[in-house]
Amino acid sequence: MATTRDEDQPNGTSNGDIYPDNKKSAANGDNAASAGDKVASGGDKVASAGDNVATAGDNVFRGRKPADKMEKVKGCIRGNLLVILTVTGVIVGVVIGLSVRRLGLSRVQVIYFSFPGELLIRLLKMIIIPLVVCSLVAGAASLDTKALGKLGGWAILFFFITTLLASTVGVVMAYIIKPGVGAESKAQLPGLEDALREPKEITDSFLDLVRNIFPSNLVSAAFESYATDYKTIKLLQNITDEFGNVTETMQEIKIPTPASVEGMNILGLVVFAIVFGIALRKLGTEGENLINFFSSFNEATMILVSWIMWYAPFGIMFLVAGKIVEMENVWLLFSSLGKYICCCIAGHLIHGLILLPLIYFVITRRNPYTFLWGIFTALVTAYGTASSSATLPLMMKCVEENNGVSKQISRFILPIGATVNMDGAALFQCVAAVFIAQLNKIPLDFVQVITILVTATASSVGAAGIPAGGVLTLAIILEAVGLPTSEISLILAVDWLVDRSCTVINVQGDAFGAGILQAYVDKQESRALQVAELTEVKTEGMKPDEEGSPLLKDVMVSIEGQKRPLEKESVM
Repeated sequence: MATTRDEDQPNGTSNGDIYPDNKKSAANGDNAASAGDKVASGGDKVASAGDNVATAGDNVFRGRKPADKMEKVKGCIRGNLLVILTVTGVIVGVVIGLSVRRLGLSRVQVIYFSFPGELLIRLLKMIIIPLVVCSLVAGAASLDTKALGKLGGWAILFFFITTLLASTVGVVMAYIIKPGVGAESKAQLPGLEDALREPKEITDSFLDLVRNIFPSNLVSAAFESYATDYKTIKLLQNITDEFGNVTETMQEIKIPTPASVEGMNILGLVVFAIVFGIALRKLGTEGENLINFFSSFNEATMILVSWIMWYAPFGIMFLVAGKIVEMENVWLLFSSLGKYICCCIAGHLIHGLILLPLIYFVITRRNPYTFLWGIFTALVTAYGTASSSATLPLMMKCVEENNGVSKQISRFILPIGATVNMDGAALFQCVAAVFIAQLNKIPLDFVQVITILVTATASSVGAAGIPAGGVLTLAIILEAVGLPTSEISLILAVDWLVDRSCTVINVQGDAFGAGILQAYVDKQESRALQVAELTEVKTEGMKPDEEGSPLLKDVMVSIEGQKRPLEKESVM
């Protein structure tokens, strides 16, 4: 047995009476204990110093609280500066318009006064064509044909359901409020005698819609669309009665003739861009350069949109002020047609704040009002410009940056929605049809009401995305149910106000459609990812060389697991 020497043991170590230096060790231990007490006291000092530091930190933190709040407020203002400026522009525009009305400006002076607003409309219209064409070409080329068909089909279904729902709300609100009861059928409003064209036949209206889908000239489609006009021909006819007497009669025949009206044929441009994008995808690598060109063009256009957005509050202010100054008989308008205006606006509020958010929430399980706040700037711009086509660039930017909608979806769905989705216009047209029937004391039966719903839903597809575009298609509904079209002049008198809420609902429906499709795509991608992960796990867990019963495999695994610790014990 090996012996341990005293000098090999460390001093101050107590192990019975083996070591002669145990007393010194004890003394050293006492010294260590006293040193430990000092250290402990030093620790107490450090702890007290720590407490002082903590209290100082608390004071510093308390001193920073107001600064943090100010930073949050400043950050909130910076993030929503454009929204604040746009809303301020609308409010200031109303105040300026009511103030300038007292000056009695002439017609020429009103035009000069509204020039900043006109400049905003021109800027927005300037980038509609490159934005719509390039975004749709790039979007259609980047999506698979099957995915394109699915997304387009779901979008058209959503737009059709919401438009039909809006038409139903309009009819119900018109029968509840009864705006035509007590209104003046012949309000004297100057300047509206020759405001409307001759109404078209129903058949010609739908044929014009198909003709505009396939424009004969893409260049002319950028600034005009097809519209049937009528030429009256007088024919002299000889009519022989039963007694053989011949009488000459003059008969007038209306013959449809091709004509064009000022206004972009956006429907034809949308169809061409989608088909062209699909054709580029079919080319494969040969079409990549052209696809990249359209994508780059689209990105550059969106940069222009971001610049124009900062001019929008100033332009909207003068648009609103100019419209208020321009109207001459505002009080007569509201006294005779006030119930009609309230009926339209109430229907738009119900559809825009209740029904559309409810549909969005049921499908996506997300907060719809957070989504609405993200597009608030575009909604205010829609109210100021009264044009869904002019609001399209701003809406794309808002849904992409604030609501997380991908560029492929927003730049493919929103141009289609700006063309075929007119919830606000359909609602207003149904209210207007029932209003004119009540005004002329013409009762409507159930078949006529259904005709109004279906016709309003169908005709809203062809409504131009321009100010007063819905009024032009109202004649189709009136002709379908046999109501007089001469009363449209009354609708046009208040269209400057009602059309703005129509535009807000139109673009809001487009945005919700894009958000719903984005949620649908996200769900599909998450499901595909889960399936891929499960497949990968199953593949990794399988061993191709293993054969036999899975029960025997489990037993073997358990036996092998027991062998390993036994083998270790035997080694020990």
